[in-house]
Amino acid sequence: MSSSFDTSAFAGTLGWAGGAVVVVLAATFGVAKIAGKHSVIDTTWGLLFVAIASTVFVRSSGHGDEVRRWLLFGLATLWGLRLAQHIGRRTIGKPEDPRYAELLDKARGNPDLYALRMIYLLQGLLAFIIAAPILVGAFERDSVGPLAWVGVAVWLVGVFFEAVGDSQLERFRRDPGNKGKVNDVGLWRYTRHPNYFGDACVWWGIFLVAADALPGVVTIYSPVIMTLLLTKGSGARILERHMSKRDGWDDYAARTSRFFPLPPKRTAIHS
Repeated sequence: MSSSFDTSAFAGTLGWAGGAVVVVLAATFGVAKIAGKHSVIDTTWGLLFVAIASTVFVRSSGHGDEVRRWLLFGLATLWGLRLAQHIGRRTIGKPEDPRYAELLDKARGNPDLYALRMIYLLQGLLAFIIAAPILVGAFERDSVGPLAWVGVAVWLVGVFFEAVGDSQLERFRRDPGNKGKVNDVGLWRYTRHPNYFGDACVWWGIFLVAADALPGVVTIYSPVIMTLLLTKGSGARILERHMSKRDGWDDYAARTSRFFPLPPKRTAIHS
């Protein structure tokens, strides 16, 4: 194990990566105070991984396999920048997200300290935990094998579903005739959450790049946590609770796979 993984360099990088997360979150909090809304953290989510991947890439130079280092840096950075750009453009000029407004209504004492603890610290910890394949994989000295390239293919599938799904949803929302309707065109015919499915694939792909060598396989908890967050946490579950109030939702939900893309069912519920 010691010959194929640089333990000391890895341990020394954890503090630097954590510091990068703190810097990004501190800057985000400052922007949030100026903008008057904490939902700017949603744009920062992808940038947290860019900061971690960039820090690890620099710190792992000479300590891990070059191809794997570049793969982990490139895959995480491309995904994070695209996501940040998409969310930032979508939310600019919008008021505070109701999720954060509801959360801050529960604050006792200083609302800023409550926000720092319940929004910023929580998301920073989650990002640091989920970034485990990047943190570990960059210090693996073994050459990349077939599993890593399978991971790249899974990542490409994920980015396709996420980017195309987001684009199709934006186009659907821009049409005034679709107001109050349920989007069931394009990828949305095959899964109720193509963007969330794509997000999960991205992290399973990144994990496979790290799992190609020891001890990267141990970081399997990263894509598992991300998938659970998307399906059971603040992703699909909350969104579907909101969407269930729209006309046609029951019919759409009955014929469309909840997460994994599948052909639409032939039967549906008609009101």
